[in-house]
Parts: sequence; C-alpha cells; structure tokens
Amino acid sequence: MADMPTTPLLDTVNSPADLRAMPRENLRQLSDELRAEMIDAVSVTGGHLGAGLGVVELTVALHAVFDTPHDRIIWDVGHQAYPHKILTGRRDRMRTLRQKDGLSGFTRRAESEYDPFGAGHSSTSISAGLGMAVASELMDKPRNVIAVIGDGAMSAGMAYEAMNNAGAMDARLIVILNDNDMSIAPPTGAMSAYLARLVSGPVYRGAREAAKSVVSKLPQFLHEPARRTEEFARSFFTGGTLFEELGFYYVGPIDGHNLDHLLPVLDNVRDAAEGPILVHVVTKKGKGYGPAEDSADKYHGVSKFNVITGAQAKTPSNAPSYTNVFADTLIAEANDDPAIVAITAAMPSGTGLDKFAEIHPSRIFDVGIAEQHAVTFAAGMASEGMKPFVAIYSTFLQRAYDQVVHDVAIQHLPVRFAIDRAGYVGADGPTHAGNYDAAYLGAIPGIVQMAAADEAELRHMVTTAAHYDQGPIAFRYPRGEGLGVDLPARGEILPIGKGRIVRQGATIAILSYGTRLGEVLAAADRLAALGLNPTVADARFLKPLDEELIAQLASTHDVLLTTEEGSIGGFGSHVATFLASNGLLDGKLRFRPLMIPDTFVEHASQADMYAAAGLDRTGIVATALSTLGYDEAAMVAALKR
Repeated sequence: MADMPTTPLLDTVNSPADLRAMPRENLRQLSDELRAEMIDAVSVTGGHLGAGLGVVELTVALHAVFDTPHDRIIWDVGHQAYPHKILTGRRDRMRTLRQKDGLSGFTRRAESEYDPFGAGHSSTSISAGLGMAVASELMDKPRNVIAVIGDGAMSAGMAYEAMNNAGAMDARLIVILNDNDMSIAPPTGAMSAYLARLVSGPVYRGAREAAKSVVSKLPQFLHEPARRTEEFARSFFTGGTLFEELGFYYVGPIDGHNLDHLLPVLDNVRDAAEGPILVHVVTKKGKGYGPAEDSADKYHGVSKFNVITGAQAKTPSNAPSYTNVFADTLIAEANDDPAIVAITAAMPSGTGLDKFAEIHPSRIFDVGIAEQHAVTFAAGMASEGMKPFVAIYSTFLQRAYDQVVHDVAIQHLPVRFAIDRAGYVGADGPTHAGNYDAAYLGAIPGIVQMAAADEAELRHMVTTAAHYDQGPIAFRYPRGEGLGVDLPARGEILPIGKGRIVRQGATIAILSYGTRLGEVLAAADRLAALGLNPTVADARFLKPLDEELIAQLASTHDVLLTTEEGSIGGFGSHVATFLASNGLLDGKLRFRPLMIPDTFVEHASQADMYAAAGLDRTGIVATALSTLGYDEAAMVAALKR
C-alpha cells in the first residue's frame, strides 16, 4: 500500500475537480479532515451538525464519482450539505454560516453552481431531480442527476409521488436513500456490500437483460411470473421490494462510511444505462464526533459549542421559551380533560410535545414528516369528539393548506392549531420564516385566529383553545424566549374576538397583534418622553376582529398604527378592510400598518430582521412621528431648549 500523505489534503481541494484528481486511496484521509473541519466550523457558528457528520464519506464519494457541477446533486432539506459546501469552494466562508451576510444553512442556488436546487423543507429532492432529469433529456444535455434523501424525509407522501412518477416514466434518475436510523434494513456487512456491488454491476445487469430477452420469447402468460421470480430472488438477499414496485432498481444496503463499498457501487450506477435506481446507504448520524453520536437528536441543530467537551453555549435567561409555555399549559389542560390529544409531524422536541409525551404517552401522535396527513388525521379525531392540538411550525403548516380548508374548516371541525415559530426565525432564513400564516389562514372562513403578546397570553390562549368547540381555532407564537412576565398558575378562557387596552393615551393609538407588544410599549415610552402619550392596545384576535375596539381607537385618535409579525394580507389588511368598509378612513384618521415587508429576507438575527422591517421600537417611533409630520431629532432638540 502506498504511503498516505502527511500534509492536509483538504488544503489542496478548492473544488470537486481537485478531489477527482486525487488517488482514491487518499479519500479516507480527506474524509477524516473534512469531518474535523466541519466540527470546528459549526462549533463557532452553531447549526445542523449530526446530519452533516453522517454523510461525510458519502459526500466525498459522490463528488469523486460524479462530474459536478455538470452532474447534479440535490441534497434533501439541506441539513446534510455542510460537507458539500466545504468541498465546493466555500470552506473559507464556513465560519459565517447562518450569520448575517454569510453562508446559508441550506443549499441555495444563488450561492453556488454546485447547489442546483434550494432546499429548506424536506422531501422535495426526488421531484426536483426528476424534473431536472427529464429536462436534460428533452434538451439533449446528458447528465447524471442524484437526489440524496434521508430516511426521515421518506415518510412524506411527496417522495413516493415522485418515485411513482419516475418509475412510470423509466427516467434516468439516481436516488440515494441515506438511512441514518437503521429504520428500513438490517445491519450491513461484507456480504450485503458484495451483493450490492454484484447487482449494481454490468455483469448482473447484463444477465438480467439477457434473461428479459429470453422471457420475451416465452408465452405471454409466463412474463409476469418470470419477472416476479427474479425480483423475489434478488429482494430475498438485498431487500428493497417496495422501491422495486415503484419502478426503481434497488441496490443496497451498503455501509455509508466505507469508501471501499461506496465508490464501486456509485461507479456502477453512474455507468448504468437503465432507468431510475435507488441506492440504499446506511449511515450513523453524528458519525465521528462522540457527543453527537451519543445524542443525535440534541445535536441535530446546535448552538455554538466546545469541541472538546461538546457542551453547547447557552444564553442565560430567566424567561421560559414560548414553546415550553405551550407544552406546560397543554399538559395542565390535558390532565383535566382526557379528550385532549397532541399531534406532531416529526417535531416532538421542536414543538415541546416531547414533554407532553412523558406525561401522556398514549395521547401523542408523531405522524412523521407528513403535515397534510397530520391535519386530516386531526380532523378525523375531532369528528369523533376528541380535542386534537396540532403543533406545527408556521412554515411547515403551509404544506397542509388544502387540508386546513377542505378537511377542517369547511366541516367546522374543532381542530386546534398551535403555530410555533411565527414571524422571523433568524438564522434559518427565508425557507423557515413563519411570515404567512396570519394571511393564509385569514382567508379561510370560520377559523378563530389568535396571537400571543407574551408568554402569559399564550397560556390563556392554550386554555381558550382547549375549551373552544365551535370550530377550528389557531394561535401563533414566535421562536425563542418570552418577555419574562409573571405566568399565571392556570390559563383563563378569553372572550372570543375581544382585545384589550394596555395603556390609555391620546392622539396616537398603536394596536399590536402578537409579541411586538413589548417593542410597542418601549416605543410608547419613547414617544411619551417626547411629549406624546399614545394609547396601546393588544388585539389578541385577528378573526373575529374586535370591531368595537378598532372603531373606538379610530374615532378618538388622529393616528392609528397596527403592528404584527406577519406579511401583507394579515392583521393590518383585515383592520384596513374594516376601517374602509365602515367609512372610518374618510375623516381625519391617518392609518399606517407596520408589517413584515413583501420580500424574502436572508438569514440574520431576529433582532436585525425586525429592525430592518421597522418593527422594533425605533421603527415604530419613526413611523408614528412621520405620520404626524414630526421630526424626532427636532423634537429632542426642542425639549432640550
């Protein structure tokens, strides 16, 4: 065996072409260096660690075998793509990951030619890959298209829809199933690796084609039995019958950390002339870093951490997170009401429902990455008298919009929607921004919509939802910690469609929907210091609107501002429609809605995002003063005189 290089190989790789020029016996060392580089980079920035560590060898092997970027590699979700970013010319920027003006935490077309398709939500890679493969064929631009999808993402129906379509079309597409949970196949070893190389190789495939030729000369009634016999014989040793039934040629399972197994199989499928192929690769999430291997779920997404100990940095705070307030309140309500159940779409810890599961294990249902199913499943439970709480991030609930309309709202079923991560989410950027739920749910008749101003209000809204049986009800709350307000021991049932006056004033009224209330109160203090004394109100409800409160504010103030952590079409739009429809904009009232701008905002801190949107205290003050025709600097100078 040749001596292995002693100098860092990763320093010589500026693009995958450099990797392909390397002797293959050096790729093991390169993989080890790549893993160490990724751990060090993520320790500085935080981000998704475990998934990327699990695909280090697979990433090296894919770029060693395929001619990227001409050949397309699509990483499902994008959590797996950190090693790919390092190898594709972005190593020097990895310590800007998920920071303002830095690298995205996901694949992004605008970031690199090696990212052919952006991905933040799961289960899209096979559909996109099939589209690319068909387009390449129609344009007579032959290339390999490879979709890398995790076993968790295979729980979504979209993945099977795409596979079914690809199989029916006999399209030239390679799907790599990254099985990092051992959820589909038994442990792999030398025999399974040998069989994978055998069935993916030209000798077996040639024999298979010859057998097909022989079968074609047999009487028609023997064709189907012969096909099934071959399929059964192969699946007996290798598995994969499900994928074969969808029209894919199945290869695997193989050890995703063994380059001696990976490289020859990928060579074989690259050179195969036939249609869609699925390569089943078994990996270990967090591979090569002890803390991540031992606690894969906690190291899915991490904050900055100590590389030696694995300890993650924590920001000290006495305020509970909104997610924990939701979970604790739901547990308290469920203790008193056996009809309450909880549903999550593969996010039990992210939504806090892992805590619910500890207390009520028989009343929580994790349906996998299947938001559409989650909503209709909840509708079915509600139709039988249960009280389902569907806890889904705002950005993921978008995937189930038709089910909310067709299966819940039209039938007036009392499904409770707990909408986490509402508003800007910071480092996860535009793919995860929860900006649209107020608008897209607000367009549907019959849904009660609430937004919590603080953690105490969230507790009241969970209780209100638990006791509301007249139809669907939703409440939204943001990512992160609350304002540190005192929490009541139990929630109160809020009167439906009624807001509250928080501070009584004159001239300016600021009507807040959601957790901008803290910044609104700070803005009110600043305005008061300038000689103005605004009224501050908390709307609580978008549907039904508190029309009496809005009319009162409009008729007794010169300026009415609304604030919300949502897009155009949300709370401010509903208020504007009410004001215009009732002639309340015909007089002296000046109305200004403050909302998230109509643009996709790149990753940054949540504070930076809200400041840029004019939704922090400075922006609110500036809007209030400009609406009145005042200049803040001039007012401050006048007060000093």
